Order: sequence, then structure tokens, then C-alpha cells
Amino acid sequence: MRQKFYALFALLVLSLGILAGCGSTTENTEENQNTEGQTEKAEKAAFPVTIKDALDNEVVIEEEPASIISLIPSNTEIIYELGLGDKVVGLTTNDTYPEETAEVEKVGDFNVDIEKVIALNPDLVLAHESSAASSEAGFQQMRDAGIKVFIVNDAVNFEDVYDTIGIIGQLTGTTEEAEALTADMKAKIEEIKEKAATVTEKKKVYIEISPAPDIYSVGKNTFMDVMLQTINAENATGDLEGWPSIDQESILERNPDVIIATYNYIEDPVGQLMAREGWADVSAIKNKQVVDVNPDLVNRPGPRVVEGVEELAKAVYPEVFNN
Repeated sequence: MRQKFYALFALLVLSLGILAGCGSTTENTEENQNTEGQTEKAEKAAFPVTIKDALDNEVVIEEEPASIISLIPSNTEIIYELGLGDKVVGLTTNDTYPEETAEVEKVGDFNVDIEKVIALNPDLVLAHESSAASSEAGFQQMRDAGIKVFIVNDAVNFEDVYDTIGIIGQLTGTTEEAEALTADMKAKIEEIKEKAATVTEKKKVYIEISPAPDIYSVGKNTFMDVMLQTINAENATGDLEGWPSIDQESILERNPDVIIATYNYIEDPVGQLMAREGWADVSAIKNKQVVDVNPDLVNRPGPRVVEGVEELAKAVYPEVFNN
């Protein structure tokens, strides 16, 4: 629409030098085009908005929210990326990105202070499916206090992330920003796929999300499994489901080519993996293909997942992605 307008405008300006008497026509055409553009934008950001959340609750947002609380980092990163940072009045202590989140009032961690949320009286609370079952009583308290609560789906692939961004855009009157963001993300993911398609020797990758003694990895139907598929790598624990607990013997039998650590709460995770007893014959250990990746980039299904995929790609195929 905007390109059409500019093209028409340029033509009218050119005509102005030839037909001086057409000035009023030009003004009317410009006004019509501007009005049409404004109407289209208004329709996209129209309120009230009615959307079903992850638990099939029908949530009605009567008007554009002026104050928002987010209860999970992935939603928070989406909010800020959509330019809504000035509307955020409450977050959890888990929210660490972007830097501005440090200045926002905290309403808990994994356990939310319901009374504090109610006291802040936000127009919208963005919750998450992963904590919905354990927090339902608290969410109902918020609803009873007149606060709109929307529970966002737990994303397990890129399309889920794009959908989440679109929904948050609808809820907050930022549909155009959401569309632009997802378009940019999709383009970058396609670039990564094209580069990954040049890989000639597919590597087997073991991702560790929790270290010994209680080791957890990444199975199928998870976001990180999709990330590995995107970079043309094999998930060493892809035959398992979800986020499986796994014993060391099973990992040794799988003999991964690359080991990725996605935790930063212990000192030197790479060094500890390299020195893990009984792992000396694992291909990744022998070839020193052990890398730690920022967990926030691969664990949070938000705008930065593209960076997470890029970091995984560089760790697994440095010869392809570091050029």
C-alpha cells in the first residue's frame, strides 16, 4: 500500500508542473491514500480483541493495554522486541534480557507473588502454558481482581514462536511490528538452512541441559531438536521423548561427534565434560568438540532463537558457519 502511494504521489508531482489546475485533485488523492492507509492500520490493531489461550480460555481485550506484566522470559523478550518496554510494569527475576528489564518491578521468580501482581493492577498478564497447571489458582485470583490473563502456548517449533509473536501483537495492538519481526526471523532461518544444506558429513550431536549426577538431555518434540534439524545435524538422543533423564552408559553408546552444554550455573562446563570419568573414548571428547552455548539463546522460544540456531550451527559445523 505504501509503495503504491509513493508511486502515485511521484506521478502527481510530475503532473503538477504540466497541469497547474490539477492542484486540488492532487490534494484529494493524497488525502484519500493517507486515510486508506490509516484505516488499514487501525483495522489491524482494532479492539476489542478476542483470542483463545493455551488452555482454551476465551480472553477479551477491550482496548489497547497500557500496562503489562510478563511471567516468563520468552514472552518478555517478545514484548520488548515489539517496542512495548515502556508498558511493562512487572517481571520475574528470571527476566534478564534486554538490559532494561533490570529496572522493572519484580513479582517473583518461578513462584509468582499474586498479591503484588494484583497491587500493580496491569491491564494484561502474559503467562505461560508450562506453569499453567500449578498456577491456575493464582491466575484465577488475578481474573477475579479484573486483570486479563492470557496463557501463551508452549512453543515446540518455529511456527509456534511465530504464532506466539503474532498473538502477542494482536493482544497489544502491535500487529504490524509482529508481522515485520516474524518476516525477518523467517528470512534468517532460511539463510541458515541454505548454508546447512551444504554440509556433506552430518554430525551426531548430544545436548546436555543438566550435568552429572542428574543428567538430562533433549529428545524429539522439543524446540532444540528442531534447531538441530534446521542445521542439518542428528540429535544423539532424538529417539527419546521430551527432556529425558539419561544415564552415562547410554551416552557413551551413542558416541556423539559433538557435545553441547546449555547450562551456566556451574564453573567451566566444558572443562568438566572433557574431564568426565569414563568419557575419554567418546568422539567429541577425543576431537575436543565440546562447546558451551548461551542457554538463554536456545532455551527461550522468542525473537533470539535465530541467534541460538546460529550459535549451535557454529558449534557443530564451525568449518561451514564461521566463514
